[in-house]
Amino acid sequence: MSDKLFRLIDANINRASEGLRVAEDITRFYFDNRELSEKLKKLRHDIRKGIMPYMNQCLDGRRAEEDVGLSVSRELKIDQKSRVDELVAANFKRAEEALRVVEESLKPLCKYDMAKDYEGFRFSCYGLEKQCALLVCGRSRRQKLGAGLYCLTAEEFSKGRSNIQVVQEMINAGVKIIQYREKEKKLADKFSQCVKLRELTRREGVTFIINDNIDMAMMVGADGVHIGQDDLPIEKVRELVGQEMIIGLSTHSPAQAQDAVARGADYIGVGPIYKTFTKKDVCDPVGLEYLQYAVDNIDIPFVAIGGIKESNMHEVVSRGAKCIAMVTEIVGAENIEQKIRSINNKMGECITR
Repeated sequence: MSDKLFRLIDANINRASEGLRVAEDITRFYFDNRELSEKLKKLRHDIRKGIMPYMNQCLDGRRAEEDVGLSVSRELKIDQKSRVDELVAANFKRAEEALRVVEESLKPLCKYDMAKDYEGFRFSCYGLEKQCALLVCGRSRRQKLGAGLYCLTAEEFSKGRSNIQVVQEMINAGVKIIQYREKEKKLADKFSQCVKLRELTRREGVTFIINDNIDMAMMVGADGVHIGQDDLPIEKVRELVGQEMIIGLSTHSPAQAQDAVARGADYIGVGPIYKTFTKKDVCDPVGLEYLQYAVDNIDIPFVAIGGIKESNMHEVVSRGAKCIAMVTEIVGAENIEQKIRSINNKMGECITR
């Protein structure tokens, strides 16, 4: 019986190590996350080291050429993956299940203490799986924040057009991220508009962010929520909205930017760059100096915002800002689609200079 059990242990030590190696290399080469990669490497080595006293028995029991599971795997073809998150999840499950088999197989061999060691490895694997899942979710959220124009609603400046009309024109012009920001409207009116805008943006594949109203963002299924310095802490917002929703935070100084990164913001607003009259409670302009700091020091996406116009955007884009927000310049344009295309053309010219 022992040779069969060691064959079982050998196969599952290999499975666990291989699964963790895939996760380790993804965190190392895909996410550039040294800390998590090191933890996975240590666990993988501990798993190998733990069985070393019985390595000869494992090798004696190995019958790879007789493994009936190989043909089953080829026939079923159930291990296909199309996304990185699927790859990470599948390899953690592979490792965890393998460790359980090792743990249980050691018990009939009267290796109870060693079995408990592998139980500990399994629980360590659960913890690392969660950390990797959070890492993958964070990357997925941030990938929705591309370069280009970040548009906001402001119905009072929209020349009598509704937010629905304005957003449709933004989408027609190719805008890929839109924030709903209406400070003065009644909640019922906001909700009604957000339901329609969520349907529209989802249909068109546009990222939809709601300003301030966390509950509304959750109710309509928005892609994200944008909060200010005086709103709820990012950590509490994350607890409320879960891991799928983007969280953006307005910042006005290097210290606020670094704090936002440390606390888990997916992106930050950097501004106001220039004097703006769109918001009534806005602080003084932070200028191009803070923008340059963000370009040089902030490694999450950021949106340059505040008083940016087609006439001054070259100062912002030429300093390295990849995503810029405009409000009245766009919603107040006679022809929104034409204005956006003109801005995009100039942005492209600034980047290629």
